[in-house]
Amino acid sequence: MRLRGIKIGGDRRPAAPAGQAVAVDPADEPGHTRSFTVPEMSLPEGPEAEEHVAVYRAGQPHPQVGSERLPWRELLRGIVRHPTRTFAQMRAHQVWGPALVVSAVYGLLASFAFGDTSSEVLHSTFAVALTILLSSAVGFVVAGLMFGSVTHVLARRLGGDGSYAPTVGLAMLISWLTDAPRLLLAFFLPSGNAVVQLLGWVTWALCAWLLASMLRQLHDLPWGKALTAASLQLVMLLVVIKLPTLG
Repeated sequence: MRLRGIKIGGDRRPAAPAGQAVAVDPADEPGHTRSFTVPEMSLPEGPEAEEHVAVYRAGQPHPQVGSERLPWRELLRGIVRHPTRTFAQMRAHQVWGPALVVSAVYGLLASFAFGDTSSEVLHSTFAVALTILLSSAVGFVVAGLMFGSVTHVLARRLGGDGSYAPTVGLAMLISWLTDAPRLLLAFFLPSGNAVVQLLGWVTWALCAWLLASMLRQLHDLPWGKALTAASLQLVMLLVVIKLPTLG
């Protein structure tokens, strides 16, 4: 501000002597930026570190987490007792051995437990009975492979990133293990018994939950998409396996 040629206020900093250049940091000039360093945050190690990976990434590739393959006894026990942890640990491991054996054993037991097949096996010659048993075992193995393959394809179409072998193998195990209580009860009660029928519907609902939980861990899908991917297998199990024996 000037009043009759007199300057009032303004910059009170001492002026640089005439002829002397003022040193200016190039980073402070217009159009330049100054870089700053930020200290890195250390992530926890051990069991606490697992909490940092339980995030849905909307179809992004799942990080390859190293984990040991479970023996078959611990695998079968883990599917029933702590399925989420078991599915996460077996994400990168195939389970063909247990899946094929469980499917074949289920087929053999189903021949004695349900309907007219049991009487045919018990009242026929050895060759005929053996043919029926082997056909039943192979049939359930093939059915499990087909159902699991359909589930894997649907999961991939919905944005999943899981592998084929773990998905199909675990789907086979879930399908037959969840129906094992109904199968064992059918040895002592007719398939039309109310208790057997109720147990059949309960185990079918349990199968739906386990399949969706497995697809969430292996394919990084939310609950809605996981249930959608498992829906066709659930319908086929209901139509091909559950309803014929329940009816």
